[in-house]
Amino acid sequence: MTLRRLALLRHGQTDYNVTGRMQGHIDSVLTEAGQAQAVAVAPEVARLGPDRLISSDLQRAVDTAEAVAAATSLPVKLDSRLRETHLGEWQGLTVAQIEEQWPGAIAAWRSDPAYTPPGGESRIEVVRRSRPVVDELDEEYADNPRGIVVMVAHGGMIAGLVCGLLGLPTSTWPSIGGMGNARWAQLARRDDHPRWRLAGYNVGL
Repeated sequence: MTLRRLALLRHGQTDYNVTGRMQGHIDSVLTEAGQAQAVAVAPEVARLGPDRLISSDLQRAVDTAEAVAAATSLPVKLDSRLRETHLGEWQGLTVAQIEEQWPGAIAAWRSDPAYTPPGGESRIEVVRRSRPVVDELDEEYADNPRGIVVMVAHGGMIAGLVCGLLGLPTSTWPSIGGMGNARWAQLARRDDHPRWRLAGYNVGL
């Protein structure tokens, strides 16, 4: 048995969330409300007893992770593999604007993890790039089977990685819903089995 528990925390509210625009790899920032969300959720995450804190390198995640770092006294390690889905030509647009230019594309994207926005990446590709982060942690935690890691990342990436780690068929991935700002998913393993199980989803204040 290696890594025991994994918590995946979504960043706080951003200016793009407020205006309903797609973010992807755009480096949006937390609003005042988002900063307050990060500060409020940090003690809750600290109660999980993590011994490692890793974050996407996009600023909205970094700022959220820094609040968690202040509550846990853990350093933040940045990893670009935890970035949100790259949405290509959709980045910066609202859903209505995307529908106007690519009719039916949003419904197709939401229902098919293999669908790739023009110039972007699919949900399957996001899991393919982020899954090795967990695999590497498994190797590092070979001698620490009680390890608990917190990752601060993004809604789409978290939903995809949860599906990937649970080994769900891709046809079922759309059944895992979105995650609110400053909320988290928790995955755990039993002492006698290496398979991940879902211990909580969209958990938060």
